[in-house]
Amino acid sequence: MYFDELDLNDNVLDALYDMRFDTCTPVQEKCIPEILEGHDVLGVAQTGTGKTAAYLLPVLSKLDDGGYPKDAINCVIMSPTRELAQQIDQAMQGFGYYLQGVSSVAVYGGNDGNRYDQELRSLRMGADVVIATPGRLISHISLGNVDLSKVSFFILDEADRMLDMGFSDDIKTIASKLPKTCQTIMFSATMPEKIEELAKTLLKNPVEIKLAVSKPAEKIKQEAYVCYETQKMTIIKDIFKAGDLKRVIVFSGSKFKVKQLAASLQQIGVNCGAMHSDLEQAERDDVMFKFKSGQYDVLVATDIVARGIDIDDIEMVINYDVPHDTEDYVHRIGRTARANRDGRAITFVSEEDQYWFQQIEKFLEKVVDKMPLPEGCGEGPEYIKLNKPKKKGANGRNNRRGNGKNGEAGKNSAKNRRQKDRDQTSHKRKPNKPNERQEKAPRSNEQQPQQGNKQQNAKQQPQQGNKQQNAKQQNAKQQNRKPAQPGEQPKNSNSQKRRNNSNQQRPGTENNVRPGSNGRGRGVAQKKGDKPAAHKHTPIVNPQKQENAVKKFIKRIFGFKK
Repeated sequence: MYFDELDLNDNVLDALYDMRFDTCTPVQEKCIPEILEGHDVLGVAQTGTGKTAAYLLPVLSKLDDGGYPKDAINCVIMSPTRELAQQIDQAMQGFGYYLQGVSSVAVYGGNDGNRYDQELRSLRMGADVVIATPGRLISHISLGNVDLSKVSFFILDEADRMLDMGFSDDIKTIASKLPKTCQTIMFSATMPEKIEELAKTLLKNPVEIKLAVSKPAEKIKQEAYVCYETQKMTIIKDIFKAGDLKRVIVFSGSKFKVKQLAASLQQIGVNCGAMHSDLEQAERDDVMFKFKSGQYDVLVATDIVARGIDIDDIEMVINYDVPHDTEDYVHRIGRTARANRDGRAITFVSEEDQYWFQQIEKFLEKVVDKMPLPEGCGEGPEYIKLNKPKKKGANGRNNRRGNGKNGEAGKNSAKNRRQKDRDQTSHKRKPNKPNERQEKAPRSNEQQPQQGNKQQNAKQQPQQGNKQQNAKQQNAKQQNRKPAQPGEQPKNSNSQKRRNNSNQQRPGTENNVRPGSNGRGRGVAQKKGDKPAAHKHTPIVNPQKQENAVKKFIKRIFGFKK
């Protein structure tokens, strides 16, 4: 079907004619008439099927026809990412080129103060179309910068991804601010239960339009390397050394790997940039501009770029890891072989990713060619057909509840490693102190053997010789002690407290050992029953005064004598 066969506004048709758009895609052919009639629509279609034009063209046509309040927000389009919001805004500028009274603004985070002021002015003046990420729009609502009481169109683009990112509550909060007569349009790449529940909450008798997930273009040459995780970097270096590649996107599932991979490629002379969620919006725009303009030959990115980024001349896509969703795989490799060009897609399949890659092959209904590993990599793992995903850490690290190789064997191997570590470091460990309080029960005086009495008598003999000296010291201290005031209790000194505590010890604990420092240095362990030998006081002799060097020099010159 052609666009001029639809009941679109003439100004919109003129813009489509200038952009060389003549034929509708299937999703556009089914959605545009329903939206023009005012029905709520639930569309299931993946990225790249033309769904952006499927909702923008009828909404712009109705806004240009009139009948909607001026200086008010008439349409709100929700986007999961800043990049997709920017792309929708760019498409809005193209389709609405000949529309005089329709304005739009993109609202998303990560910008500087000037951008925020521009957003604030546009929202308060009442832009007709607001394209926003959920978090940024919620912040404007909480600050009272947005009036959504007159909105006529509420559109959710890639609703499944917004729910995956945790924006479910934000979407419901925004929807609660809208009038009940608002027309709601929801697009999603998949149809899980959470999307069905959200559709029941927001949509009113929707028209469901479901399109099967399209498969990658036939001009994409798909290849795979079955390798270990440690071999991936060697393979990717070999790929870049083999040919002069200028337009390549390398996808990875984590931003940590993206940073690490970009740094490794730069070390071997590859001109590349990194794209991940830690970058500010200005940094993202700069990286994307340099890649589109050819300043960067390679773009290493997370799945941010997999959806909604339209770059036509991509030569190759490399999947550094296998996505667990077949549609994500289609989105990734769909960046190449666009506009009837040839493309190449390479995927690194590790042991843990073999099951997920087999699910992708099942969806594609074809077997992807397995390429031999380059020289110097060694042998890779065997590609085995699996019925369930293989957990990481097959040596028992992450799977210790099972039986067999991954269960009991994992436990035993872990125990053996710990025992081996203890044996190797046994000479560095401190020996355990014997705790006689737990090993020996206290005995009464009648049950003690005769040998114990002999030892006790031997200990008491040197103590009797020191009683007289201790008595003299106590008398001297009592004479120097100040008399206590009437009604005041006398204070015990620290030494007396220690003596009282020693007298209150339990029977049988005289052999207990205080913790020392294992017989090294000053901390030699001593028994509580032993007392150190009496310190012999040496007589104090007045030392000879030492003269400084100046006085010695003066005496030597002038002949002074002592």
